[in-house]
Amino acid sequence: MVTIRPFQALTPVKEKAAEVAALPYDVYSSEEARKIVDANPRSFLAIDRPETQFDPGHDMYARDVYEKADQMIREWTEEGIFEEDGTPCYYLWELVMDGRSQTGLVACSSVDDYLNNIVRRHENTRKDKEADRTNHVDITSAQTGPIFLAYRTNDAIRSLLRSIRDNDKPVIEFTEKDHVTHRIWRIAGPASISRITEAFGKLACTYIADGHHRAASAVSVSLKRRKEHPDYTGTEEFNYFLSVLFPDDELRIMDYNRVLKDLNGYSEEEILKRLADVFTVTEAPESPYRPAEKGEMGFYLGGHWYRLNVRPELTEHDPVGILDVSYLQKNVLGPIWHITDPTIDPRIDFIGGIRGLHELERRCHKDCRAAFSMYPTSIQELFAVADAGLLMPPKSTWFEPKLRSGLFIHRIER
Repeated sequence: MVTIRPFQALTPVKEKAAEVAALPYDVYSSEEARKIVDANPRSFLAIDRPETQFDPGHDMYARDVYEKADQMIREWTEEGIFEEDGTPCYYLWELVMDGRSQTGLVACSSVDDYLNNIVRRHENTRKDKEADRTNHVDITSAQTGPIFLAYRTNDAIRSLLRSIRDNDKPVIEFTEKDHVTHRIWRIAGPASISRITEAFGKLACTYIADGHHRAASAVSVSLKRRKEHPDYTGTEEFNYFLSVLFPDDELRIMDYNRVLKDLNGYSEEEILKRLADVFTVTEAPESPYRPAEKGEMGFYLGGHWYRLNVRPELTEHDPVGILDVSYLQKNVLGPIWHITDPTIDPRIDFIGGIRGLHELERRCHKDCRAAFSMYPTSIQELFAVADAGLLMPPKSTWFEPKLRSGLFIHRIER
């Protein structure tokens, strides 16, 4: 069963919350991060991407870079930008985007739950990205980016959390430039904390929706600390990781689209002919074309949109094989473009649905030759893959709105 517990969060004072809050560190390139920090030195990106505090030629993975992040956390706390709760708390975090609301519980989840597959995952991690975040957590002794967890909707939990939300005032509230509103409630009462812990303890499992590298890094540091402290009791903060837990019926997964930088030596006519072997190819009824259902994709080539429908006889029916992104990889990207590992092949790029389909057209007019618009993977498909102990293809899901970093920091023992 699921184990969570409250923690003494380091949070920005409410007057600084909007200024500090930042999108996750991995949304940006190093150059983009520098521009944001130059424009807003109090953006938490300065701490999440501490190479922004050094000359561009500096090794972004050098130890002094992570030590700078540690120094800045301490300095911002001393300056009164951050403050630490005096007692372990839970928090509610509501995010409102385009009129849709999702409310998660901010809590610490158990490292042992992760190791025992109670916290389930659906994605592999890259060693280089994992090493970066491991060094960040280890050297700062702080978890700065929350792991986005999902759970199957539970009426008892919903009623309990709504009661708290509806009867208390948020301690932090702001709306960002992208029109996402954030509201945070603090839960300090022992009775409420006990009821929440007990309610979540009845869940069989939770699922990593986003943040596989952050989770793996937190666990890696925990195991390192356990070796360094062989007399550990299991109650230490390093045995837990920062998380936000959301019910599945409030989550929104958007399309995660693909653009290709060449045609792998084929002409446009040859590409369409090859696609006709694995899809039913028709002219798209609208431009740009957004797939209307699972098993359908849009394809942009030579200034024209096409509708692609998968062939059922070529579809595998295990939890991974049934995914549209799997069909595309198996039948198109691999055999036609010879892209066997899309995580490292420079000829493919991925465009989150928040950017819109016109971004696919723009890229094809700038530096790419073709694009695929995808129907979003569902949360139930994600659950099925994780329950089966399988892995999704890279870049299968794009969640919106994104959690912000810097609103909660979980400090662990050095």
